[in-house]
Order: sequence, then C-alpha cells, then structure tokens
Amino acid sequence: MSDHNKKLFLLDAMALVYRAYYALIRSPRVTSNGRNTNAQFGFTNTLNDLIQKERPTHMAVVWDSFAPTERHTDFADYKANRQETPEDLLGAIPDIKRIIAGFNIPSLEVDGYEADDIIGTVALDAAARGYTVYMVTPDKDYGQVVRDNIYIYKPGYKGGTFEILGEKEVCEKWGINNVHQVIDILGLMGDAVDNIPGIPGVGEKTAAKLLAEYGTLENVLASADGIKGALGEKIRNGRDSAILSKKLATIITNVPIEFHEETFELKEWNREELNNIFNEMEFRSTGARILGSSFALRPETSAKGAQMDLFGEAVVLAPAPDFPALESVPDIYQTIETVPHAYHLVDTEEKLFDFLGLAMQQKEICFDTETTGTDAMLAELVGLSFAWEEHIAWYIPCSAERAETDRLLLRLQPLFDRNEVMWIGQNIKYDMIMLKNYGVELKGTHFDTMLANYVIEPEGKRGMDVLSRKYLKYEPVSIETLIGKKGKGQGNMRDVALEKIKDYAAEDADVTLQLKRIFEPMVTTEEVEALFYEVENPLVPVLADMEFAGVGVDTAFLKQYSDNLGAEIKTAEQLVYDQAGTTFNLSSPKQLGEVLFEKMKLDDKAKKTKTGQYATGEDVLQKLRSKHAIVDSILVYREYSKLKSTYADALPLMVNPKTGRIHTSFNQSVVVSGRLSSNNPNLQNIPVRTERGREIRKAFISCDENHVLLSADYSQIELRVVAAMSGDVSMIQAFKDQKDIHRATAAKVYGITEEEVTFEQRRNAKAVNFGIIYGQSAFGLAENLGISRSEAKEIIDQYFKEYASIKQYMDNSIQYAKQHGYVKTLKGRKIRLADINSSNQTVRGFAERVAINAPIQGTAADMIKLAMIRINAALKKADTKARMILQVHDELVFDVPVGEIDLVRNIVLEGMQGAMSLPNDVPVIAEAGTGKNWLDAH
Repeated sequence: MSDHNKKLFLLDAMALVYRAYYALIRSPRVTSNGRNTNAQFGFTNTLNDLIQKERPTHMAVVWDSFAPTERHTDFADYKANRQETPEDLLGAIPDIKRIIAGFNIPSLEVDGYEADDIIGTVALDAAARGYTVYMVTPDKDYGQVVRDNIYIYKPGYKGGTFEILGEKEVCEKWGINNVHQVIDILGLMGDAVDNIPGIPGVGEKTAAKLLAEYGTLENVLASADGIKGALGEKIRNGRDSAILSKKLATIITNVPIEFHEETFELKEWNREELNNIFNEMEFRSTGARILGSSFALRPETSAKGAQMDLFGEAVVLAPAPDFPALESVPDIYQTIETVPHAYHLVDTEEKLFDFLGLAMQQKEICFDTETTGTDAMLAELVGLSFAWEEHIAWYIPCSAERAETDRLLLRLQPLFDRNEVMWIGQNIKYDMIMLKNYGVELKGTHFDTMLANYVIEPEGKRGMDVLSRKYLKYEPVSIETLIGKKGKGQGNMRDVALEKIKDYAAEDADVTLQLKRIFEPMVTTEEVEALFYEVENPLVPVLADMEFAGVGVDTAFLKQYSDNLGAEIKTAEQLVYDQAGTTFNLSSPKQLGEVLFEKMKLDDKAKKTKTGQYATGEDVLQKLRSKHAIVDSILVYREYSKLKSTYADALPLMVNPKTGRIHTSFNQSVVVSGRLSSNNPNLQNIPVRTERGREIRKAFISCDENHVLLSADYSQIELRVVAAMSGDVSMIQAFKDQKDIHRATAAKVYGITEEEVTFEQRRNAKAVNFGIIYGQSAFGLAENLGISRSEAKEIIDQYFKEYASIKQYMDNSIQYAKQHGYVKTLKGRKIRLADINSSNQTVRGFAERVAINAPIQGTAADMIKLAMIRINAALKKADTKARMILQVHDELVFDVPVGEIDLVRNIVLEGMQGAMSLPNDVPVIAEAGTGKNWLDAH
C-alpha cells in the first residue's frame, strides 16, 4: 500500500457517544421493552458513515479511562463541573463496544490517560510512518496536535456537513498564528467544559491579542509588569492558575501505547455478531442498510416452540383443533410457516354462504380491508378479511369492477348492519372510510387495537407488525414481500397472486384479533379505561366522518393569492439586495450569513451552526431587527416564500379529483399529550400570527352558497386548566368574573389597578402566563420580550409571589413524576417520563418541563375530543345537515346550512362548554362565529 493511500481514523469515543445521545434527546429511540438506544443508534450510523464515505484503511476507537489521571492529581477540580452522565448513556457503552468489536475495529484505553492523550500519541506516531491521520472529534482542543498530515475531522450534528480542520483552519478558529498556541490560549482563557480555570477575567479575544503580541503564555507572564491597567493586574494575580491551566490543557503525546499497523487495519466484519446486536437494539432498517441481504431478523424466544407472555414467561403453543402438529419450531419469532393456522379463501357463492352463516353468529369480529393505496379517499377495495378465532381467518377478494364489488357488499350488508357486533381493527378508521366510499356504514361498536396500545404506552411505534413482534413474538408477512418497498417501483395489491394476498390479509385479521385479547385487560390494569372507552375509541367514527366530508377549497383565490405573493416576494428580494448593496442567493443560509455578518457586520458575536455556517434562523434575525432595516425585508421574504410554497401552490394539488375537496388525515395516536395532529395537509400549522399568513384561511370555504362555515374555539383553555389544577384562588376568581386574564395578571404582578395596566405590561403578563408553564426561564422571557434578564427575573419572581399556588402545582407535578415515572391528565391519560430522575441536569430538566405542561396540554386535548364526540352525537340526533370538518388545536370548524346556524351554534357551544367539568368550578367558555370562509368565521 502506497503511503498516500494510508488513512487512519481515530475516534474520540465518549465525545461521539454524547453527541449521538443528545442529538435524539427530544425524540428518543426506545425499544419495545423500553430501552433507550439513542447513543447506540447514533454511534453506529456515525461509524458506518465514516467507513462508507471516507474509506479509511485503518481505524481505532479510543476511550477515556475511568482511573484518575495526572490532571486530577494536579488539580482536584479538573472536570468537576461536568453534569452526571445520563444513565441511558452509561448503559449504552457496553453495547457500543460490542458494535465496535462487531466491525472488527480495535478499542483503545490506557489507565491514567484520557482519550485525547491516546489519540495524540497514536496520531503523531502514525503520521511519522506516512499515514494521513484524522482525529474524529467535535473537541477543538485537539488543534494542538494538528500537523501537515494530521487533521481534526469534526462530524456534522444530526447528519449535518462535517468539517476537516488543518493548521490553517485551527488558527483561524482560535485567532492565533500557529497550532502550538492552542495550549497557550487555553492556559490564558481556561476551558469551562473541563473546569480549567485560566486567568479570571481573560476571555478568548483578549488571550488571542496577548499571544499575537507576546507569542507564548510564558512570555505573557514574563511581560505582565509592563501590561498596564486591570489586565496587567489580572495576569499577575493569575500567574499560577495560567501555568496550571496550560499543563491541564496540554495533550500528552508519550502515552505507553504503540501503533501496530496490522491491528488497526480494517478487516471483514463479524456479520453474525452485528446481526445479533442490531436485532437486540431493534435496528431493523439500519441493520438492513448496513448488512444488506445478510441481515436476518432473528430475535430469540426463550423456548422451542414457545412465545412470550406479558410477563416474559414462555408459553408453549398447543396445536389448534384439526391442525397438523408442528414437530419443531426454530428459535426465532413465530411466522406463518411455523404456526398452525387455517386461512380460508372465500371465492365462490357457496363459500360466501358458509362464511355468512358463521359470521352472523359472532359477537366480536376482527375486520380489515386490503386496498390499492394508503389514501382511503382515493384507494379501491381489493379484498376483505375477517377473524373471530385465533389462527383462523377468512379472506374475500373484491373485483376490480365497481359493480361487482357493490354486489358483493350488498350480500355482506346484513353482517355490517348488525348492532350487536364489536368490530375489531388496527387503525379501523381507515377501514371505516373505505367502506363509506362504497356506501357502507359499520353498525355496532368497535375496538381499535392501535388506540388501545396508544393509551397503554403513548410513546413509540404502534404499527401492527411492531406490536405483533412485541406482544405475540410473531413476525407477520411484510407488505414489501408482496409489492416491494415504497417508491416509484412499488407495486399494487391488485397485482398480487390470490393465494399470497389471502395469507397476508387473513394473517392481519388474525394478528389484530390476538392483540385485542392482550390489550383489552391491559387497558384495565393500566387504569386507562375511561380514556380509552370514553375518549379515544368513540372518537374514531367522528374523525372518519370528518375525513370523509373534507373541506371546500377556493382554488381561484389560491391562484390569485399565489400570484400576489410571487410579486411581493420579488419586491422583498430586490429590497434586500438594495439594502445589502449586493446580490446573492437569498435562499442560501450560508450566503445570507456572510452578507449579514461579514459584509454588513450586524453582529460581531454572530454564532455559527455545527456545520460551520452562520446561524440565520428566525430567532437570530428577530434579535437583529433594530440593527438594520434589511432584517425586516428578509423576514418578509421568508414568510411570503413559505406561504406560497407550503399553502398557495401546494393546497390545489391536494384537492381530491372525485370530490373536489381536501380530505386531511387526522392522527389520533401520535402526540403523547393526546393532541390530534394532521397531515396531507398539516392544518395544525396554518399561520395565525401575521395578517398575510392568516389570509390563507380565506381559501377554506363552505360547500356552496347555501352553507356557511361556523368556527368555535375555547377561550384560553390551557390557562383555565392551570387555574383549575393548581387551585389558585386569584386566577380562578378572575375567570369567574370574566376578566381579561392577562390584564388581571399584569395588575397583580406590577401592583397596580387593572385600569392602569399599559399595553407593554399586559403583553409581558401574557408572555408569562403562557410561557411559565412551559418552563420558560428569565433568559427565555427576556429574549421573547426584548427586555433585560433582570427585569424578566423580577417579573417571574413577582408572578410566583402573586400566584403561589401555580408554583406549588409545578413543584408537585415534578415530585409526582419523580415518584411514579409519569404524570396524568384529569381524564387519566398517562405521559411517561423515563428521564425524570436522571442525574444529568439537562436531560432531567427537559423531563421536568414536560411533567409541568403535559397534564395541562393533555387535559385540554381530552376536553376537545370529548366535545367532538358530544357534538357529533347531538348533530345526528337533531338530524341536521351540518358537518364537522376541521379540528385545529382548540378550534372546531363546521359546514352548516344557512337555515340551521342558530341550532348548530347552540349545539356546538353547549357541547364544547359541557364536555368536561374542571375542578374548583373554573368556567369553560367557547366562542363561535360564522362566515363564507374560515377567516371570516374565526
């Protein structure tokens, strides 16, 4: 191998592990048994990406020693201010070491030395042997080791662009002349991360200026008497600290470790070991991506021919009556080939007669549809599957000819019309909508296994295959084996051989039936019966009706709106160029950052992102608005561009060609707090803050001239819930007296009468009212309001003094969560908090904020769901033609015949205000308006 082809990558293990863990802290990866795998997942992807993209010839992963180092001997407080390592992260280290071993990569660790010492020693050794060395780390302190053929390889954050730093880049980042000055600048300024003290009062810029003049830390100290003023005094007083700090910051490069080329050379992976680990970690797509066709899904059961019950005990499957007994079952998940079953194809008139004879006698029937697509408003029926006894199911194919399918459904109508049947389904809303498209309504009751699982464990994935693997230890037939993976090449269920689709569809009904029999008792043992049977399960047909109804869209308005926005975007863009004095790609954050911070110098402390670009997000720009008029022009350009692309141009493409309406999908089991979400389109993000953004609501219209839209929303519902749950007398009384709650709050916080409250004071009080329950700090409030941090702190302190019960509620919520591991809404919804007792302050702090706000958000979500159920039933009882068509946060929208406006308004307001009584008699108020479009009705 020629020298120029020899590439050694040395990975700073713990730095990368931390980075991987925290990258997913807000949306953690959790296995089916509740294990957090953030760190394992992120590290695996980083390792594989390096191997695939950079093609190193040699590699090692380097670990810190748990034994004390010389630095701890020199300075007892070295790294003393670091937070405790999260338990999930510590628990991940053995897994990660197994993963590294599976890739056949050596792990290096030497007692008494840190990873940077080992990396520095090996890097210099390997470089002397002709290797190009890359130190993979986000730690810029490694700059002191950088040489002609030694680089820092800084990985991108959350998949962002990586950086390679040579001597030039290191010097530019530090503002120094050569890399040897890295330890000098650290000696002067210290390092808060490692608790290296430096010289108190000397920061990075001052340290760089001193080194530019004096060259080394020693020369700075020697010249201290000649440095005038306070700086000279700081240097003289900080002499000993500076010398110690430089020693602490110096990477040791004579660690007793040798670079053996053959040990570090990349070799064939231990695919069997990687396969086992990826299965344990449930890295299904990652395992398939890394190992390709050699990845085998092989989770073990604990006994031959056994599946696991809910308590982890092995349960041997007894052969069902009239089924051939299995001689042996391999040590893997049960599959269709290994579990005795009888899946019947109903493809003749005689078989259909026999099926109906049995089905009409059942009290519970699991039901599933096979279709040509995932959009229930566009797909066609391919077949129907039914099950009411485990391991036995029926599949009825449907013709591609609509008339034939209609005739089949007519034969099945007596079955669907049975009021005494409980219909069981996984995401049964989809099946209900499919039948609605064929004029069929499911009578009787229903049980949705997806929602049962959601109330039992709100976090994680809940697809049928996932639930089957977790609760039944059974691996269902994958849809990809029938029609291929998602993408342009994916096939259609209509084209699958009948025998294959029969087994696939019947198995779905069979598995869902088994899941129902597991989840039904769990709903009781987990004490979420009220939540499931009164809120989530009854909401399914309501949402099915809403999705089926859809909402009218004024495409002519959207066309004009898009044209107007296009002209305004061009005007705003040109104004930016005029104000900047140059043209550039305004949609490029990189180019925009260079113009704002290098050319125009709007902020000499501008921060860069993990990818090395200047941060130019809205939060950054908002702070710069007072610096230059260009900032407002940029914000206008961005707002109008997003409105045009996301709504004006996109919404017409979502209009259903058959109905001429948009049919959004409401997701009931996604948000752990219980809030509904929506997609295609996402109506939860419809803009409301700016006048131009609110205009998009004009596009949503009533179905015709004889109808209007009625919009009803709750008045400050989350604050009312706060008052009710905290029992705060002052806030409760303000609501009972129907006061302006923000003005009343401002009066109490500022110690004045309500008449004396100014606009700014009310604005500040409103920000505190809404922000405090989401964990907003004085810093956050100051940033939000543009006031000093001391003023923000004073407002918050006074708020808690006046509303002591709210502070008590917040403290009690955190304490309850620490004791139980979850918090609850008034309706009993549980939001689990795995990190509430973490020793890591950052992780624990996030969980504590959720502990405070989740019961509030969740209770409001439960309330509007109950309102939807009540209103839907009342509208049907009154035999009105009005239809509920939208739900967005605390708002409901209805399409109402003009002659029924008063009737429907009364039904809606009564349904919303009476949906759930709040403790302490806190009144619940809803308000309604009407108009031809959503904006006018709001």
